[in-house]
Amino acid sequence: MQQSLTTVNQHHFGLEQQLQQQHQYLAFTLNAESYAVGILYVKEIIEYRNLTPVPIAPVFIRGVLNLRGNVLPVIDLSLRLELPSASLSKHTCIVIIEMGNTEEILDIGIVVDAVNDVLSFPLNALEPAPAFGSRIRSDFIRHIGKQAERFITILDIEKVLSIEELSKLISS
Repeated sequence: MQQSLTTVNQHHFGLEQQLQQQHQYLAFTLNAESYAVGILYVKEIIEYRNLTPVPIAPVFIRGVLNLRGNVLPVIDLSLRLELPSASLSKHTCIVIIEMGNTEEILDIGIVVDAVNDVLSFPLNALEPAPAFGSRIRSDFIRHIGKQAERFITILDIEKVLSIEELSKLISS
């Protein structure tokens, strides 16, 4: 009996270790390419709706959105990544990203062509960002995730939506 309890505990510990080594991401499409962000940044996903334009804002800022009494900036993620902006479709949605730390939290909406899935990657399926050859800035890429025969660019959303960098772009 003692041996079976030990085996169960070892099995449970093994599962716990596997779960801790899995990283979950929200996968979405931009310009027919697959991208993902860490699921812990995702607050919610909403249907695309009309936005209030912001005068004299950088081209990648689509406008602002009133979400339950809170005004949120909405960024066209394609344009932020310096990709062509896709046309709106019935699959276009806004992913609300929660940024910040314990002192200050900021919600930002990002427009994506379509949300696909929540994916889990074991650590050995995550490659470092390539030094060259990517269509987007390499500092915007956290990892390249391998799943079956496809690759998914996992964004470093903290760098993509860096408040400091966005502020500089807005003021210039």
